[in-house]
Amino acid sequence: MKSLWRMSRRRPARRIRQKNNSIGGVCRLTYCNPKQIGGILIAKLIVAEKPSVAMSYAKVLGATNRKDGYLEGNGYLVSWCVGHLVELAPPNIYDAKYVKWSIADLPILPERWQYLVSASTKKQFGILQKLMHRPDVDSVICATDAGREGELIFRLVYQQAGCKKPVFRLWLSSMEENAIREGFAHLKPSTEYDALYNAALCRERADWMVGINTSRLFSCLYGQPLAVGRVMTPVLAMTVVREAAIAAFVPEKFYTVDLELTSGCTASSRRIPEKSVAENLLEACRKEMVATIQRITRKEKSENPPPLYDLTTLQRDANRLLGYSAQQTLDYVQSLYEKKLTTYPRTDSCYITDDDEEILEELTGALEVFLDITPADVDEAVPRTRRTVNREKVTDHHAILPTRSMLQADLDSLPKGEQNVLKLIIARTLMAVSKPFRYLETLLTTECAGEEFTAKGKEILEEGWKAVERKVLADILNRKQELTALPNAAENECGILNAELKEGQTSPPKHFTEDLLLHAMETASADSMPEGVERQGIGTPATRAATIEKLVQKGFLERKGTKKTKVLLPTDKGKALITVMPEAIQSPEMTADWETKLLQIERGEMEPGEFMTEIKEMISSLVTTTEAAKGANALMKNKIIGVCPNCGKPVVEREKGWFCENRECRFVLWKDNAFFKRLGKRLDAHVADKLLRDGRVRLKDCKSAKGKTYNATVLLGTEADGRSKFSLEFEGGC
Repeated sequence: MKSLWRMSRRRPARRIRQKNNSIGGVCRLTYCNPKQIGGILIAKLIVAEKPSVAMSYAKVLGATNRKDGYLEGNGYLVSWCVGHLVELAPPNIYDAKYVKWSIADLPILPERWQYLVSASTKKQFGILQKLMHRPDVDSVICATDAGREGELIFRLVYQQAGCKKPVFRLWLSSMEENAIREGFAHLKPSTEYDALYNAALCRERADWMVGINTSRLFSCLYGQPLAVGRVMTPVLAMTVVREAAIAAFVPEKFYTVDLELTSGCTASSRRIPEKSVAENLLEACRKEMVATIQRITRKEKSENPPPLYDLTTLQRDANRLLGYSAQQTLDYVQSLYEKKLTTYPRTDSCYITDDDEEILEELTGALEVFLDITPADVDEAVPRTRRTVNREKVTDHHAILPTRSMLQADLDSLPKGEQNVLKLIIARTLMAVSKPFRYLETLLTTECAGEEFTAKGKEILEEGWKAVERKVLADILNRKQELTALPNAAENECGILNAELKEGQTSPPKHFTEDLLLHAMETASADSMPEGVERQGIGTPATRAATIEKLVQKGFLERKGTKKTKVLLPTDKGKALITVMPEAIQSPEMTADWETKLLQIERGEMEPGEFMTEIKEMISSLVTTTEAAKGANALMKNKIIGVCPNCGKPVVEREKGWFCENRECRFVLWKDNAFFKRLGKRLDAHVADKLLRDGRVRLKDCKSAKGKTYNATVLLGTEADGRSKFSLEFEGGC
């Protein structure tokens, strides 16, 4: 198939009627006309979440004068955060005794929360602080990402900087210039987002308390560092339970008898557990060689188009069809958003509001022209935008959509990953407004030797949305639509051309792919939650990818499989952790309950103090009632990989490296090893094993500072204080 983007250049896109809305309509921006008060030109400070977004704002607003850490012009100062500039202080800031981990010091429940500026971002915080206190700045505009975390990032900086100036909120679902103008023309007082900030603050502090207290509690109980998290642990538990079910599964054989009929189809019997019974049936059918028609039923069926994408559904499709991890997909779609090619990605809604319906219809028409989709391709389907409209199911942001800017962009220049994700979004947009897929299903029921046999067939009546899927995603789907021949019989009897016995067996549950795990996270505890609750699962669309990556990073999960299809499996370390965790910590119900209450806080339906009191009581109870599980010490014992060259004690693997079990010994092999990095190599388990066993390891294709490759042997030694040291022995004695 030709490139999707090259196809687009056959015809120019039809002219689109402009309308004011978040998808990209035109509105008049009243630029900030600089005012003078007491001889000082008054400016407004805009704080974005990252530099690239700030640049987009500055371009629209006319702030083109570059300074150190901000842009200036036309009455605006445009600056940015770099992620979380301000973070919660570690426990030792509250009390020096918390440097050492002890159960006796738990629970740690701060009454007055303290924050610190990240060391790596101290410079940018200093710039923002100075800008906020400049005498010419009369107000601040919060222009971070329009969501819970974006609100938190800005407010913590604002408070840490000691700023008291009025704050207004920019709320965008698109980075197109028209949408930016629209947003700045309709700023809202920040007080309208106080509830959103309260929810974000409660989430951050509750996660801190759970993580700090449970990690210290279980680390002390089992004598090794254990990372426990409110979201992370239940997700890990789901994978452990799934693998246990797979391991315990005992396949059961079954048999069917298939009859090839003269009508041109194959009819099958029910599943028969006993082989002898199936063989007797086969023999009887071969004797009769005639099947009696019991009934023929024909039923027209249809499949409605899939809804528009929310983030989780996009991540699932990208994993299933393209093999992308959830984090990769989020990175790709975030980049597309910042390039003004899609709307805001971190959404949990797959609907739009009625305000956006007309624009979506016009955008759909433009996309059909853009992709050279003719009426024949879509079976003359008229867009059914009403199916995509549901104001009640749109919270902070509507579904992910392509933008009008995309129609004029050079899409061939995009990285392949971004191209593929954009294809998915475009296809889903067109599919969502197309007609249903209609087909005729025929069921033929026959009888032979006293047993019932059935045959099914399908005939397409109208391709509908599947025509769009086939055309736009042909290169991604890489499959042909196979239709089963329709059973057809004009007489009361059908001859049997052949009869054969087939053997099968029941299948175990599937290993978790990221597609399946994301679905499990999204629907966790749905059965036990009250009806009508929107967020029933674990985490939010914006955080689920990070949760999976953190579990992999900490060695609790590992990815195995091909590049296209990878499964997520719990490691021995992950299984051991879940084995010793109390049910309350590993249950998804607690986390899902949290998400429900945080949403209530966000809507002003629950007081933050009530939520925090519940969390503190839960943590206090956990600390006072939890004891080490009997027999768990052997299970939690660290894996010994060798003997310490300094003191002769066992060396065990932990999260950050391989440590001597002798606490007085300073020997360690760090996984993030600077010496091996300079060689262009990693110190992994295999290398660590060789070094401890032989004192040396031969490495091929090491890289010099000038980029040249060479082979060498790394020698392991120890310093006088027991710390590891490395030296190189070059081949040929050089």
